[in-house]
Amino acid sequence: MPNWKKIKNLSFDELRVRASQKWSAFGERHSVLSLGRLPDDRKLLTIFHNHHSGSAFPSVGVLLDYFRQRPLKFFTSFENRDATTQVQKEEISTADQVLASAQGICEGRFDLLGLKGLQFGTPPQWNLEPVLDKQTPQIHWSKLDYLDARLAGDKKIIWELNRHQYFMILGRAYWLTGDEKYSEVFAEHLESWLDQNTPKLGINWASSLEVSFRAISWLWSFHFFRHSPKLNSALFSRALKYLYLHGRHLETYLSTYFSPNTHLTGEALGLYYLATVFPEFSDAQRWKTLGRKILLDQLPIHVQQDGVYFEQSSYYHRYTSDFYLHFLLLSRLNQESESPLLLTSLEKLLEHLMYITRPDGTSPLYGDDDGGRLVMLAENAPDDFRAALSTGAVLLGRPDFKFVANNLSEETLWLLGPQGVERFAELEARPPEHESRAFVNSGYFIMRDGWDSHSNYLLFDCGPHGTANCGHAHADALSFDLAANGKTLLVDPGTYTYTGSKELRDSFRSSSAHNTLTIDGESSSISEGPFSWKTISRCEAQSWIESPHFDYVEGTHDGYSSRPSPAAHTRSILFLKKEYWVVCDRVKATGTARLDVNFHFSSDSEPCASRQQNGEVRIVENKKSNLELAVFGSAGDWKQEESFVSNCYAQKSPSTTWVFSTTVDSGETTLVTLLLPFAEFPNNARRIESRGGLALEIASEKWTDFLLLRKEKLVETSKLRSDFDLLWARFLTGDTKSPAKVVGIGGANVDVNGENIVKLKKNSAGVYAESGADGLYRIELSS
Repeated sequence: MPNWKKIKNLSFDELRVRASQKWSAFGERHSVLSLGRLPDDRKLLTIFHNHHSGSAFPSVGVLLDYFRQRPLKFFTSFENRDATTQVQKEEISTADQVLASAQGICEGRFDLLGLKGLQFGTPPQWNLEPVLDKQTPQIHWSKLDYLDARLAGDKKIIWELNRHQYFMILGRAYWLTGDEKYSEVFAEHLESWLDQNTPKLGINWASSLEVSFRAISWLWSFHFFRHSPKLNSALFSRALKYLYLHGRHLETYLSTYFSPNTHLTGEALGLYYLATVFPEFSDAQRWKTLGRKILLDQLPIHVQQDGVYFEQSSYYHRYTSDFYLHFLLLSRLNQESESPLLLTSLEKLLEHLMYITRPDGTSPLYGDDDGGRLVMLAENAPDDFRAALSTGAVLLGRPDFKFVANNLSEETLWLLGPQGVERFAELEARPPEHESRAFVNSGYFIMRDGWDSHSNYLLFDCGPHGTANCGHAHADALSFDLAANGKTLLVDPGTYTYTGSKELRDSFRSSSAHNTLTIDGESSSISEGPFSWKTISRCEAQSWIESPHFDYVEGTHDGYSSRPSPAAHTRSILFLKKEYWVVCDRVKATGTARLDVNFHFSSDSEPCASRQQNGEVRIVENKKSNLELAVFGSAGDWKQEESFVSNCYAQKSPSTTWVFSTTVDSGETTLVTLLLPFAEFPNNARRIESRGGLALEIASEKWTDFLLLRKEKLVETSKLRSDFDLLWARFLTGDTKSPAKVVGIGGANVDVNGENIVKLKKNSAGVYAESGADGLYRIELSS
């Protein structure tokens, strides 16, 4: 039955679009409209004209020769095969990987998403989900519930095969070797797909985005195998008919109101691709105009002012970056005027990818990760987004993009040709201007103390839950991702699945699956279905300070305010550069509550518990890089849990999660976590006696640090007194009278052994003070 309440709230335009799409689907099912019918030869000749003379072709048999001989309307890498192949062999180091992947495909084994060696039969069964052995029915796409795992299993596995992006792997292998076995497999698979996929029947027509990606893959493969004898005239003309149907399907069933996110922009890009490569189609100009309009209209919606994709997902941010990179290059092929907004937005998108890149070259998978790509033109790991930076470095002349990209990506060769590779080589790499960076609109804050492979890094998530129904969001408010001494240790566990398992979908999206604090095991936002939420928390930053010596961020969310016993959570992180992190969790509870602080380690870490003499339990990871965790502020227990990390959709690896749990009464509780990334751990970290707040001492052979958190007007120890909300002071061994360095957050005065060393006229957001040779303190203020 129709949901009349929902329909009543729709705009006139949405009602018009949805009604039109419903009618079109009805017309296809009942053969009322030609949308569902494949053009015959005569019809193809009426919709495909000689672009130069404007005259009709005498027969479909000449279309392939025409395509081979007419001027190229594609990327410059295809202008000179010998030159591109030479660079491919001499400059790119992934030839062995490409050939190994291509050989597996020839043998019927597919590596899709995070799954290896999948088999779909020979020829492939294009509607089979092999993991759960589900064969989806050949009914009209509009009547197929692909979200039902009982019917389709994990539909993304089927779709990933049917995107035909592996054709590009075969094509790259073909150019490397000239071996016709790769073109033969391409032709056989394309032919069998056309045989098995009757227009508009089955799951492979159910998503317009999948139709778009498949069309783009075919366009690339036609150029890889342009002169192969295996691509014959009959197959080419038959595929052209299907491509025309793909274009008509796209413009008719755009995700304007269904999924106006990367679905809509990806579909628009498919239309723009089709019109660029085959302007001979009679509808090409309309497709190009429509595709361009959508991509430009959605740009200020999808890209926030700080350059971050609006769905709060790093993987979909990567998709969006790729979409607009390709759109820019295709616009230049079409000699269209470039939108200033396109250039500035693309640069901002790539800047975010640059700053979130970890020291090991991977990126955190915050929000959903669907495992797919726009094109398969490089061998980067699924969580390595640097191919876009490699291309962006050349396109935008950014030395910092090249520095973070580290190496030339093969994708840059295919998009920009040998000339692009030359420009990449000529560009002098330079580290980014900043180490740390705040993306204020989206709420992502990156703290780092360098750009080399041994730097410390932390990404803090303190922004909106998502947009609209927040379909690709996770309950990750106030979580963080961390690398110590260059090694990724504390991670967002990723996504793993969308519809394959409700339990795992909910688990990977929950707050307890992220490096944040939970209350009574609840999530800050509660999911309801695979792409919707029952409750959505509001999370926002309260403070951000970036300085040469320290970074500080503070944020809060209201995800626990509607509980029977409401509670509020605020988290702050102080990063002492080249030293360590201090994480402060403040919880105001109106009743008894269990607080869990979660620490999810990467799958290649081996964290273990170490009990110190003072009774505190610490978690130490020391297989490849050291990180010590210690929590203070309330008595509690550590527990070790077996968990999983998914670095790519459909793949999960065993990992370890350590959870600090404590039960508190109503009122305010402060928990302080020290994250100490030292090669040699300090001798001791302990709570010391204090008044008006909480105080810790962290000691090593060379120094002793004091950390004071204020609860009353002043916080005092036997040595220090301060009105700062948070104070850190370092005393060098042998000098107990005055600290060598001081960092203060939110205050004005610091006394050491009764002597005032910091005295400001008003409270400062942040203060750094360092003792000089003359005994006086050099004070730097941060706003």
